[in-house]
Amino acid sequence: MTSSNRVRLTGVAESTYGVTPTNPRMQKQRVTSIGLTNKADYVDSDDIRDDRMSSDPIMVGQSNGGQIGIEWHYPADNCLLSREMESAFGNVWINTPSRDNDGAAGSVIQSVTASTQVVAVATGAAFVAGHLVCFSGFATANKGKLAKVTAGSATAPAFVGGGLVDEASPPATARMKVVGCEGAAGDIQAVADGLTTQAGGLDFSTLGLMVGQWVKVGDTGAAYRFATEGVNGWGRIVAISARKLTLDNLPSGWSADTGTGKTIRIFFGDVLKNGVQKLGLSLERGFMGQATPTYIAQTGMRVNTLEFGGQAKQKATGSIAFMGLKGTTALVSLDDTPDPAPDGALFPVMAFSVNCGRIGEGGSALKKPNWSKSVKFTINNNLRAIDAAADGDDAAPAAVDVADGSFDVSVELDTYFGNADLLAKVMAGTPTSLNTRLQKGVQAMVWEAPRLTPKEGDPNVSGKNQDVMLPVKLTASADSLTNAQLIVNRLEFFR
Repeated sequence: MTSSNRVRLTGVAESTYGVTPTNPRMQKQRVTSIGLTNKADYVDSDDIRDDRMSSDPIMVGQSNGGQIGIEWHYPADNCLLSREMESAFGNVWINTPSRDNDGAAGSVIQSVTASTQVVAVATGAAFVAGHLVCFSGFATANKGKLAKVTAGSATAPAFVGGGLVDEASPPATARMKVVGCEGAAGDIQAVADGLTTQAGGLDFSTLGLMVGQWVKVGDTGAAYRFATEGVNGWGRIVAISARKLTLDNLPSGWSADTGTGKTIRIFFGDVLKNGVQKLGLSLERGFMGQATPTYIAQTGMRVNTLEFGGQAKQKATGSIAFMGLKGTTALVSLDDTPDPAPDGALFPVMAFSVNCGRIGEGGSALKKPNWSKSVKFTINNNLRAIDAAADGDDAAPAAVDVADGSFDVSVELDTYFGNADLLAKVMAGTPTSLNTRLQKGVQAMVWEAPRLTPKEGDPNVSGKNQDVMLPVKLTASADSLTNAQLIVNRLEFFR
């Protein structure tokens, strides 16, 4: 007997599509259901027998696919959910610079010197002057620090004034991550359509920002935020120059503010946009309740469909459906000691209503009288398995490849029918956009389809004593500004 409470799902990204890495470092995943399938395909014999009985069915191949159910949490860098998102988008995350000891003390983040405020790190993407870096997992008072880079470097960034203390060999859990930027006192100012900096101040063009990226303006504490409260909010970048960030989707209270005496902080994170890369995963189910566990491994698993969404006062949920190559059953795991899934206390499940910071349509937040009750984004890659009679000199019982289809994105939005504004767009087929921000603790993610055509929508009257709803179905197309159909921003830390 095998209990569902003892089933383990692990996976790893494939460097070469369809090939499980040698000695793979697998990672567990948090799931609500596992419907993956590794099955033999049969056809029935057409033998004509005079006794009216049937001959044996014939095995003709193998199919691998299926889906999993999930509750959405912050997709931490390199976790299995993050890798599955990359497969679904056909692209990799564009990450802000970071360093992580990843289980080996002093390996990547090598030392912290208080006298110079310099951190010695292994080479990688450079930390740039003005970057705001979050220090986590350190063993000293450095843990939890937010410090501004004063001298940029790929190996020895300085944080003069950051208050860092000596740490000869930062622990295995130590991590440094760029989470935003910070200007000098009075440098960053708010203008009607964004933010500006003064001559000689912070250079926005050096920070690795991009069009379509979301930013959160202002930190807690009066010194790091604008005095005009409505300016301390979220916006989307539509243009970048050395001295100006042009923003749209600004909060309703946005106005000009000179930021006199303020060292304004701006938070931003990683970005994932749809692309054309072929990214596969090796997945393994382990049935751990058995006396000798059975393991089913599947290679070349690409994400065919992915859903993200939820409704008022409910969890953010979704499903991920795969199409893959071959599968094997064994009594030995690909990795006996996989990395744990993202901790539920550190990466809690997000929910609509309580964790939904905004649902925006056409550049403005949906609010009275057309509040949104639910939203769902769906990716469909229209993948197809390539079956062959033989693979060169070898038999080909499983698919030999998984080919791309179009990257289709649909959005379902259910709103209260308060007036005809959204209905008019449906009837005219007026292009619009939609974004949804979920935030919990210090983490946030923003899903955005920057160009959508509303194709269906009609007020729904289902009975008496009920609210009239306007369910709208929208289809995404290429957006010339961002060169994308779907974009996800994730912020590892903001306040």
